[in-house]
Amino acid sequence: MATPKVFIDGDAGTTGLLIRERLAREPVSLISLPDDRRKDPVARAEAIATADLVVLCLPDAAAKESVAMADALPNGGPRILDASTAHRVAPGWVYGVPELGPEQKQAIRTGRRVANPGCYPTGGIALLRPLVDAGLIPRDYPITVNAVSGYSGGGKSMIAAYDAGTAPAFELYGLGLEHKHVPELQKYSGLTRRPIFVPSVGNFRQGMLVSVPLHLDTLPGSPTPADLEAALTVRYADSEWVRVVPVAETGGKLEPEALNDTNKLELYVFGNPAQRQAVLVARLDNLGKGASGAAIQNLALMLGLESSLRRAA
Repeated sequence: MATPKVFIDGDAGTTGLLIRERLAREPVSLISLPDDRRKDPVARAEAIATADLVVLCLPDAAAKESVAMADALPNGGPRILDASTAHRVAPGWVYGVPELGPEQKQAIRTGRRVANPGCYPTGGIALLRPLVDAGLIPRDYPITVNAVSGYSGGGKSMIAAYDAGTAPAFELYGLGLEHKHVPELQKYSGLTRRPIFVPSVGNFRQGMLVSVPLHLDTLPGSPTPADLEAALTVRYADSEWVRVVPVAETGGKLEPEALNDTNKLELYVFGNPAQRQAVLVARLDNLGKGASGAAIQNLALMLGLESSLRRAA
């Protein structure tokens, strides 16, 4: 089998750089553009036409432009893994969360257009989808998702502000309740009612906690925290990267940076049975399982290099 040719369109950004770093030692041939031609449409089109697989690490508008270039080529051009928000709920695109369901890995393996997930939805969907599928959370249940991320996910201006010491220690944002991650969070959690999502950023570079509070007596059958944990444990029993962690291991506290530089995702169910309340929590690296790690995981499936690339994820 010929060595697959991969072009990372937008490899100067945080996610693109990390993907390139992880692929550099793997059995793929990386197509590169000189710095002065990275944004040149002609150069990008030529690279796309040469590649077997293109990874898009671009703003949404530029990602759509690159997809249009590929679509204009014979047979639809190369396969595409898009790390932008542009195609995550678009028809014809496979959602790049291998743990979403039993058929998802195969859908990614064979998909010509795969959308890498957002960091916040990765945690929220991992918590909610199994419980919705099991009937423990109704599809129309009013869900609230709260999350805090390191500042590395906020783009160049936010990173510069925190690195310069001019940004606040903690900040809520997205308070217009129109965050770009909400559509995929709703769709792939299996919810028919739009969830409320309140993100925040803290003064640490990377790491993430995503939490979902629940009133257990409003759920069908009034499940216990143990019931919720059991459903999650069954769903991810064979997962390589997702682990349901007993809360006894936490000491009742969680910090967001413990999984940095990994592709791991940890899920927790904190609860008070007497008060009939629970809080679901996901912990991940927003640059790992929330971005470049997930991309490497998807690339491994798409290129048939799972055994080789697994260590790079």
